[in-house]
Amino acid sequence: MRLLCISDIHGHAAALAAVLATAERTGYGKILVAGDLCFPGPDPLETWRRLNQAGAVCVQGVGDRALATLDLSGVRPRSVHERARLDRLTAVRTELGDLILHKLAHLPPALRLALEDGRELLLVHGSPTDAMESFTHDMSDEEVMALIGDDPADVIVCGGSHVPFDRTVAGVRVLGVGSVGEAPGGHADATLITTSADGVDAVQLVIPLGQAA
Repeated sequence: MRLLCISDIHGHAAALAAVLATAERTGYGKILVAGDLCFPGPDPLETWRRLNQAGAVCVQGVGDRALATLDLSGVRPRSVHERARLDRLTAVRTELGDLILHKLAHLPPALRLALEDGRELLLVHGSPTDAMESFTHDMSDEEVMALIGDDPADVIVCGGSHVPFDRTVAGVRVLGVGSVGEAPGGHADATLITTSADGVDAVQLVIPLGQAA
């Protein structure tokens, strides 16, 4: 089984298209998305449509939850930046419409997948102990263990930090898949995971934006 694992698209449909075009050359069977799908980028509806057309399996990220459930009636922006973010959130809600917002609100916080070698993969935006609190590439082993918690999977695929990494701590492999839409450095990140009875192989992809290569 070959899995295309991505996260943090943030409504950047062109970046998503570049990632999909690149991955199609190698081939994959399923797309796993670790949250933060549509906000605040320029093309939230097109991003949602592309993910649905591709049959992507998605979990809920911080931005997805805020977009779908945040009550703005009592929110008072304290800066020009906060005002702009609230205005953009309102605009994205309008573009997506109630049906898609309802689907975003009901995305699962995590998803577990059985692998061919008998192990288990966990897809989550943040971490097993808190779907909204992310692993980062520069955490100590002790900090990683605290977020892995008491009921980990063998392989954890996560987003949130926007920086890809591959760590194994206490026998648990944590794959941070970076960001499609807001990666530092003007590119898009993805991870191709190949699973078999022999184990799990992961290759991190860096796709320059503006070209699917």
